[in-house]
Amino acid sequence: MFTAKEYANDKIAELSAGFTASAKLDIFPAFFKVSEKPVVIVGGSDEAASKLRLLSETNAQISVIAPTISAAMVRTLDLTGATLIARDFSFEDLVGAALVFTAGESEDHDERVVEAARLTGVPVNAVDRPHLCDFITPSIVNRAPVVVAVSTDGTAPVLARRIKGQIEQLLHPRLGALARFADSLRASVSQTFREGRSRRLFWEQFFDGQPVKAALAGDFAQAEDAAQELLSGTENKHGLVSLIGAGPGSEDLLTLRAHRTLQNADVILHDALVPLEIVRMARRDAEIISVGKRKGCHSKSQDEINALIIAKAQAGLKVARLKSGDPMIFGRAGEEIAAMRANGVAYEIIPGVTSALAGAAEAEIPLTLRGTASSVVFTTGHDLTGGLLPDWAHLALTGSTVAVYMGRTVARETAARLRESGLSPDTPVAILENVARNDARRFIGTLIDLENLAAEKSAQSAALIIIGEAVAGANLAKCDPIAASRSANTNIILKEGIAA
Repeated sequence: MFTAKEYANDKIAELSAGFTASAKLDIFPAFFKVSEKPVVIVGGSDEAASKLRLLSETNAQISVIAPTISAAMVRTLDLTGATLIARDFSFEDLVGAALVFTAGESEDHDERVVEAARLTGVPVNAVDRPHLCDFITPSIVNRAPVVVAVSTDGTAPVLARRIKGQIEQLLHPRLGALARFADSLRASVSQTFREGRSRRLFWEQFFDGQPVKAALAGDFAQAEDAAQELLSGTENKHGLVSLIGAGPGSEDLLTLRAHRTLQNADVILHDALVPLEIVRMARRDAEIISVGKRKGCHSKSQDEINALIIAKAQAGLKVARLKSGDPMIFGRAGEEIAAMRANGVAYEIIPGVTSALAGAAEAEIPLTLRGTASSVVFTTGHDLTGGLLPDWAHLALTGSTVAVYMGRTVARETAARLRESGLSPDTPVAILENVARNDARRFIGTLIDLENLAAEKSAQSAALIIIGEAVAGANLAKCDPIAASRSANTNIILKEGIAA
């Protein structure tokens, strides 16, 4: 007799052996040529309509054979323009067909269609009856003429759909148009570059360079000009700098455009706050250079960074200048842009999710709230070092939500001076550390708690501070009190704010 634990261990060992075994395919992926060829669907059910929708993405000549059809099939026939043959299936219907699908209401019906298909040599798919199928239909990502098919051999169709969704996001909507554009150049490329290695080099430059960028933007006239420059050897030898916003930390907040650009870059210049998980998304042969600056510790000066960017671009390289958050918000992008303009270096800007937006989403803080806060201020704590309140302070006094970046070291001074200027000590405040990272921490309290922060040492790292009545809408279950000694009072204030 096996005990429950012994049985469980035995099953785990069996599964583990299956997972680690050499993977051999039970199906072989292939693509059928169906353009202008007859494809037959036998059956008028909802399942048959689903197959018709899938096949309508091809140039096949589709016929549906069924004496009666469902409402879904009626709608699908109207949408696709497929031919309906309103009668029972006969053997002769398969003569000359490229493929046949059967979705009858009984297995006996499908078996008769399968038998006829085997006799006529037509590959057959019986919907939801895998034991009768010659082939299966995968989940398809359509960027015609580019097509990606995903299958789990029927073991996990939901997983296949999820993988398809991820691929859909990665592939540019104009990828098919790009493929057709590349095909239009093949004859010219073969005539210009007789030797195989030179042709491969051209296509590498083509798919990495300006022709692709223009084509994916829909400007095929510019794409044609750039391709002709490559063919003639007169293309611009200078590189391109991409100022990329890496977001606040989580890899899944990186935009698709940023991800694609990062993987095509020759050189990555990254800030200290950009997680290594994002830096490692670069291609393996890319040169990776840390140019990080933290408060009081600069590995390179801004002038040195500017010079490095320009030198790499003028060497003809694609440079990814990877910045935390969004490059245009406290990212010194303006200085780098000015340097590139002065030196004639081409550049582009790829925005990222800034910390205030990501942090507010995590803590469920509405940065604007109807009837409470109609404006948001992004500012930095570094402008509090002077003797006067900064320009943004009066906006906090009039009800705006204020997000103070890099405000940890001046938090106490910020709170004291705002309170002295008339802001209520009970104004809700949030402190957000390590936004969008696994070690994120969120604190919530009031302005008076913030004033005591330096002594309490509740926060340990660089922090984003959000001040304003809208903070009262935060999810308290996701936040800790700034000062434990005032947590009960703080909760009362904030709950009243939410109720209001």
